[in-house]
Amino acid sequence: MDSSATSTRREATRQKLYEAAVTLIAEQGFSATTVDEIAERAGVAKGTVYYNFASKSVLFEELLRHGVGLLTASLKEAAEKAAGSDGRQVDALDAMIRAGLVFIDRYPAFTQLYVAELWRTNRAWQSTLMVVRQQAVAVVEDVLRAGVENGELSEEIDIPLTAAALVGMVLVAALDWQAFQPERSLDDVHSALSRLLQGRVSGGR
Repeated sequence: MDSSATSTRREATRQKLYEAAVTLIAEQGFSATTVDEIAERAGVAKGTVYYNFASKSVLFEELLRHGVGLLTASLKEAAEKAAGSDGRQVDALDAMIRAGLVFIDRYPAFTQLYVAELWRTNRAWQSTLMVVRQQAVAVVEDVLRAGVENGELSEEIDIPLTAAALVGMVLVAALDWQAFQPERSLDDVHSALSRLLQGRVSGGR
């Protein structure tokens, strides 16, 4: 078997393991989830888990990297497409809000785990979590910085804090939507957050 086919098959196996792990850990917690359960849910042998990941902790750490990497890529792609159409950075920010909601709607279990882990301080993967979190926030920082540089956004904004606030707004609003307001559509939630972004909530004209 050639190397490309082997690589593709291994990546497919790792994806199965990610999906099994995130579902089980979301259901019963990290400590209560065993490698045997992950293997069974993924439909592979226990040895396959250890062939791909040295331990359950390594699997979860790589799961965080993988999931946040997907989110970061989707935010960046949305921003580039929106900014490329007319150059407005506010439109790029709005597109990233929608992309974030789409991601969370597609991967709700991962999002729940990610947000929960942000509050923990005793995990072996804490440093990894901080790194991947910053990668996602940095995409938003770049768009804010471009908006300041072209005069579209105020020079007074705190770019790192504003970027973190926007990412946090999408995460918390989306989880609230799914947990307590599931009858709302994605378009409805996006519209509400878009109004916040563009400062259209004060009632001014």
